[in-house]
Amino acid sequence: MGQDQTKQQIEKGLHLYQSNQTEKALRVWMRVLEKSADPAGRFRVLGCLITAHAEMGRYKDMLKFAVVQIDTARELEDPDYLTESYLNLARSNEKLCEFQKTISYCKTCLNMQGTTVSLQLNGQVSLSMGNAFLGLSIFQKALECFEKALRYAHNNDDKMLECRVCCSLGNFYTQIKDYEKALFFPCKAAELVNDYGKGWSLKYRAMSQYHMAVAYRKLGRLADAMDCCEESMKIALQHGDRPLQALCLLCFADIHRSRRDVQTAFPRYDSSMSIMTEIGNRLGLVQVLLGVTKCWMMQKELDKALESIEKAQELAEGLGNKLGLLKLHCLCETIYRTKGQQQELRDHVVKFHECVEEMELYCGMCGESIGEKNNQLQALPCSHFFHLKCLQTNGARGCPNCRRSSVKPGYV
Repeated sequence: MGQDQTKQQIEKGLHLYQSNQTEKALRVWMRVLEKSADPAGRFRVLGCLITAHAEMGRYKDMLKFAVVQIDTARELEDPDYLTESYLNLARSNEKLCEFQKTISYCKTCLNMQGTTVSLQLNGQVSLSMGNAFLGLSIFQKALECFEKALRYAHNNDDKMLECRVCCSLGNFYTQIKDYEKALFFPCKAAELVNDYGKGWSLKYRAMSQYHMAVAYRKLGRLADAMDCCEESMKIALQHGDRPLQALCLLCFADIHRSRRDVQTAFPRYDSSMSIMTEIGNRLGLVQVLLGVTKCWMMQKELDKALESIEKAQELAEGLGNKLGLLKLHCLCETIYRTKGQQQELRDHVVKFHECVEEMELYCGMCGESIGEKNNQLQALPCSHFFHLKCLQTNGARGCPNCRRSSVKPGYV
């Protein structure tokens, strides 16, 4: 298959894919991969296969094609192709929750000396790296990466990238419990979709609606949460987007739990867990098991709650997700206090405080914890964040966290 025929077949696959005929598109692209003698065409078709498998939640296949794409890029001896292939390798590992590998591949991308094409990819690289740092609960570095990605989006007038970064920032602020910002950013993403997204994939609308649903639930606006989640789920079902279906099912379950309707929540957690297991979203599984644990606790089934905690703890430790571990220690505290098991209670109190220290989840001005309850937060240019009221009270005296870390031990 020559260059022109390769190009025609790739376009044919894209047309089928955009018409929701995914399996037909995949067959066309696989045929190109087998028969094309054009390395640049093979590189492009591998990019299509990587994107399609990502959206279907077939992350192991996505990774397999990303590895082949790197070999093709080396064959082409072009730094732009190599940067793009390493970004796809980073994204594949991000989806599979291999966060340290994601960061490593992102750093490789950023160190490459490509042309302006490579530089335009740096925003996407920063976003993927931010998501990985967030998965590891390294909040300052995550925020730093998201802010870099946002700058790249603004400088290149890349509205799609801006939309994706806003969704990630929504997730970031949900985790550290500034629910106003957690809602603001996905609402901004939804505005971008409405203003610029006429020719975009519907996944951008679905993604922003899902993150809005999560924030609305946290704010106690359960009817709004349900509306947004239903719209997101509708698009996810139309497009066979398994990863988003799993997240929506988790959100539905959480909404029902917030309504104290445990019987309706359980089957939705089960369905979400089934898809998360199938696609390999281990971080999502931790979230599902946290919800299941809370349901068992509401029913006073403390031993069943502890069983769920044990499974979640094993996953969170394997991922290096410190925030998940902190939440699990907090639930264990409540359970062992109820059971009157003082030694176990003390162990989890100690581990809880170790997690807080490790993640630096406290305000460097007042010393109070961050992420314990809904609080307005504000980040400084260094990406350290504080209670907004503390910054307003203390004025602009620079960052106390940066000051502390720059003080070298003195000589006696």
